[in-house]
Formats: sequence, C-alpha cells, structure tokens
Amino acid sequence: MPDLEPLSRDELIALLVGLYARVEELSAENAELRAALEAKGGGNPGGPRTTPKWVKPNRPVRDDAEGPKPRKKRAENRARKLSEPTETVIHRLDRCPDCGHKLPGGTLHRVREVIDLPAPHHIVRHHLIYRVRCGVCGRDCVAQPDLSDEVVGRHRVGRRAMSVVASLRTQCRVPLRTIQQVLAGLYGLKLSQGELSGLLADVADRGQKTYEAYREEMRSSAVVHADETGWREDGRNGYVWSFSTDHTRWFVRDPSRSSAVPLAILGGGPRRAVVCDFYAGYGPLPGVKQRCWVHLLRHLKELEESHPGDVAVAQWRAQIRDLYGRAKAYQEEHAAMELPIPMRVLNDRPRVRRQFERALMKLARPHLGRKRDPCRVLAERIRKFLQELFVFVEHPEVPSENNAAEQAIRPLATARKVFGGTRSPRGSKTLAILQTLFGTWSLRGLDPLEACMAMLASS
Repeated sequence: MPDLEPLSRDELIALLVGLYARVEELSAENAELRAALEAKGGGNPGGPRTTPKWVKPNRPVRDDAEGPKPRKKRAENRARKLSEPTETVIHRLDRCPDCGHKLPGGTLHRVREVIDLPAPHHIVRHHLIYRVRCGVCGRDCVAQPDLSDEVVGRHRVGRRAMSVVASLRTQCRVPLRTIQQVLAGLYGLKLSQGELSGLLADVADRGQKTYEAYREEMRSSAVVHADETGWREDGRNGYVWSFSTDHTRWFVRDPSRSSAVPLAILGGGPRRAVVCDFYAGYGPLPGVKQRCWVHLLRHLKELEESHPGDVAVAQWRAQIRDLYGRAKAYQEEHAAMELPIPMRVLNDRPRVRRQFERALMKLARPHLGRKRDPCRVLAERIRKFLQELFVFVEHPEVPSENNAAEQAIRPLATARKVFGGTRSPRGSKTLAILQTLFGTWSLRGLDPLEACMAMLASS
C-alpha cells in the first residue's frame, strides 16, 4: 500500500475519484462475465449449483426414524487363532541379562507366529534307461520303467504341474502367456504355450469319463438350473450352456442357442423341474419350469429407475414385490415341514399357487394392451409366463430364483473378458470339461488341485 501521508488534500481526493472509477469499471466487467457464464450454462449463482456429469451423487441421508445401524458385537477373545505349526523354535534365556545369574527352565510367556512361503523350485528327474545286448540270443534288452506314478502318458511334466496349470487356467482364469510367465518366474520351469495347451487338453481327455458321469448325475436330478452365455470359437459366435444342481455343474459349448440344445442335453424326464430365466428356448423342455424371480424383480427396479417420480410405477413394483414376499414366506414355511407331510397340506398347495397366480394377473391386467403404459412390456411377460412363476409355491423344493446357474456361469463371463474365447473345437471341449470338473469339485467341498491329481493318477 502506498504512503498517503505526504499527499495533499486535493491529491487524496483525486486518488479516491480514480479508485471509484476503477471499481465501477471492474463491477461492470464482472457483471458481463457472469451473464456470459449463465448463458453458456456454466453456472447459476442465483439458483442451484450445477454438478458435472462425472461426479457421483451423494448417498441419501438415512431416515432418523431408522436409527443408526447396530454395531456388531466383538468377540470376547480378540486373539487371532494360531495355525498348526510346521516348525517350532524355542526362545529361552539361560542367564539374567542384568546380573548374569543362571535361570531355570521358565514357563511359556507368549507365542509369536511367523508365516512364510517356501522358496519355489521345480524338480527335474532324469530317468536313465539302459540298453544291453544278451550274450546268448543277441537281443537288445531295454528297460521299461513304470512312470505312471509321476507323469501322464508321454508328457515330461508331472501330474502336480499339470494340475496346477489346469487350476490356474480354470479357477483363476489366467491366460496361457501369464501361466508361462508365472511358471518361469517362480519355478524356473520354461514351457511353451503350445505345450501348455497340450497339457490342458490331456487333462480334459483324462477327465472325459468323469465329465460324462457328472452329466448323468445332473440329468437324474429332480431340479436343474439352466443358463447360457456367449462364447466365441475361432472368431465365430456361439454359446456355453450351463446346467447346475446342488452337487453338480455341467458345461457344454454349442454354436446354437436354440431349444434343441437343452432338449438334447437334458433329454426326457417329465418329472424334472428346470429353473431358468425368461428365454423362450427353455419353453419346449418337458416337465415344469420355474422362471427366475430375481430377473423379474431386477427388471421392475430398472423400470422404476427409468421413470423417476412416477408414483404409479413405484406402486406397481411395490405391490408385486409384496406378493412375491408372501409367496416366499409360504414356500419357506412348507419347506421346513418334517416328513411325512399331511395329505391335506399337499392338496392345499395347488390351490394356494392358483391364488397367487390370480393375484399377480390382477396386477398385470390393467397395463395390458396400452402402448404408452411404461409397465406394458413387463405386464405382457407376466401374462406369458404366469403358469411358470409360482411353481415354487406348489413345490417348495424348487427355488424361485436361478442364482445357482448364474453363479456357475459367472467365471466363464470373466474368462471371456480375459482371453476372449477359444480357437478350436478341441479348445472349447477342453474348456467345458475343465469347467465341469473344477466347478463340481469346488461345489462338493473337495480340493480341486488334489482331486485333479487323483483323477490323473487313476486314469
């Protein structure tokens, strides 16, 4: 700030007049800039603040009536459970660090746990096969060692290494190039991508019988979950079909998505219940079909989100959700019944199922045939599949959703993003067999790596 004391009165007045004029000039310039900014939509000082599209909205404030979420009760013993030791090292002082007096044995004070990984290495075992000529008959005699405990066929890679490669490819969805790098970096084991592909194909060939046996187990099940997802083979579109039960997961790749595929795989069995989404290809299957309610509720949520502020849509969704909740409560109550179930209860289930069907159709009917009605599409779907929505009410052992199939096929959707697809029919077959084997082993609580090694040893 300049020193004003030396200035006279007239000089001070002139300075104030100049400053006032500059303030007026800046104010006018500021007003012009603000007007230009508002015209471009960049701001609204008098109104609400504009938020860029890339900024996520804040989470809605919880209703005070709900109250805070209760905290989980901490365990009384906060100490981490110790693992079973593979080695034990004792640390004991022989003499006092202050006076040097010899100390007795003492008692255990605490345990310090250290967990580490061993240095990775691979084993290269050379089998020296000798040849010797018989001095009597002149025959060349060559030893024929039995290596079935170590390798499969004429591979130079052992069963454990083959199982590790199959696990990395199937369970971890790792590309062949990355598997190649992992084996070389950790173990110093250098294998070409072609050799890795051959190993995977050979594991699948050895698991062919198990694969077919799992198919028969799946077909004999009373409830089967079905789903499909896109899968390219050598640049051509196709599909991987998934069929799941409580104990089995079975996969196959086919270029078609027609109903002929599940018909050929599942075959007959009119007593079977198939849980699936709303794809029409499952319609010709014999037996009963339960369409997935999770899909329907998801579409209802998307409908409400696409029509914010539409009270009628929100109310319609709430009514259908409430109806489904009552049907689920009925299913859970009857599923918990102990055997033998009274005949009157068994005879009552079809009647209750028809009641739920009529109630749902009553909610859908006002929206049918109205082109401008946002609920029309879902109402048409409800009318089309009405007889396949409440099977779980009459048969409580049948799930109302297709989560089992979606969980089974999700790893394939992830694998598709990683390595895109397969390059040949053999590669697709290998994929289907390995996904079936490892998926079923995991579902049954087995160690997939150990199960794979056991399968290779027995084949």
